[in-house]
Amino acid sequence: MSKNNEANRKKNKNKIDQKKRKIQNAETERKARLKQILEDFKVKEETDNQP
Repeated sequence: MSKNNEANRKKNKNKIDQKKRKIQNAETERKARLKQILEDFKVKEETDNQP
């Protein structure tokens, strides 16, 4: 019985770890996208303000 519990615990831990990694990757991608959008917006503003 304890072997089964240990196996289930490892399996669940792996699932949780995968979900955490997926969330972290999504957050990193979101931040990178926002940063790129802000940079693009600043460049666009600078070019629009040129005489």
